[in-house]
Amino acid sequence: MNAVHNVLCSSGWWSRRVGRELVPWGLDGVQLGDDVLEIGPGFGATTRVLAPRVQRLTVLELDPRYCQRLRDELGNGKVAVIQGDATQLQFAEGRFSAVLCFTMLHHIPTVAQQDRAFAEVARVLRPGGTFAGTDSLGTGWLFRAIHVGDTLNLIDPDSLPARLQAAGLEVREVRRGGSSFRWRAAKP
Repeated sequence: MNAVHNVLCSSGWWSRRVGRELVPWGLDGVQLGDDVLEIGPGFGATTRVLAPRVQRLTVLELDPRYCQRLRDELGNGKVAVIQGDATQLQFAEGRFSAVLCFTMLHHIPTVAQQDRAFAEVARVLRPGGTFAGTDSLGTGWLFRAIHVGDTLNLIDPDSLPARLQAAGLEVREVRRGGSSFRWRAAKP
């Protein structure tokens, strides 16, 4: 992420927005179960909201600097912080009751890599497990400004159901709301 993106995502404003709007809307009606994986927590605003809601939370973050910050703040035994790549998950098949991702998928550089991440999510979910989250539609000047010089590969919500199905997931919902969209899918 560029410097502006870092400032925004580490801000109190973003943490409040995540806690009041993004996570509640993204998880409305979703049963998380007992062992949850969050992919791409960045500065951990979503992680701080999720941790009290689940029995066990594992977060996977690509950037080692963010991993260290998360470990320093949240590595208390309940939250396991793992450095890794969403396209090559280092977890056993069928481990997680839910996999979550908030405003991160557009940071995966290519469609093929995004699809590989979806396949990996399907692999590590238990039968009946849920894949849910949110991402941006990429509208507005602020969104574009904070991504100058960053990886930006927006997902078309209209194409997402077919992509999730190709990864082996059953799509329950893809819904637009404001400048974002959310999805829910399950492993059969």
